[in-house]
Amino acid sequence: MSWTDERVEVLKTMWGEGKSASQIAKELGGVTRNAVIGKVHRLGLSNRATTSTKASVKEKPAASAAKKAEPAAKPAPKAAAAKPAPAAARAAAENVRPIPARKAIVPAGQPLPPQPSANEISPEALARVSEVEKKSKKISLMELTERTCKWPVGDPATDDFWFCGLPSETGKPYCEAHVGVAFQPMSSRRDRRR
Repeated sequence: MSWTDERVEVLKTMWGEGKSASQIAKELGGVTRNAVIGKVHRLGLSNRATTSTKASVKEKPAASAAKKAEPAAKPAPKAAAAKPAPAAARAAAENVRPIPARKAIVPAGQPLPPQPSANEISPEALARVSEVEKKSKKISLMELTERTCKWPVGDPATDDFWFCGLPSETGKPYCEAHVGVAFQPMSSRRDRRR
């Protein structure tokens, strides 16, 4: 199936009328709902205005009385309705909050700005881990059991990679020193973020 000019016009018209992608796909025939959604996005029609029932309920009585006093306006011709208004104009007309701008992207080769780390480990815990790793059994993956510490040390892509291998704590996968690093109390993690 190809998108001919006639099929695109039918799509635009039905989309402007508020028809769903499923209804449009059924009307066009030989096209799926997802194909209709994709074409709508490629055409830039995805931000159609929706009517809100909440806005009409919250309308002030004076405004509704003023609307009743005005003569009924003629409906706009279909040719004018086919071309959608720019997204910014629609958002302003509908009193929609604008999407905030994204953070600036740091160019390649430039250092990243300093950011607070939520994963900081106390120096005492690091000292304990380095002492334990000196005493560890340095076992391979095939030597791990339920009772051995499974803390990985080194780069798995090198021959210097090994696991701690010391007796693990009950119900935990690591030895006492590695549990102290891996499982930190919730309150200390919260304090570091502040």
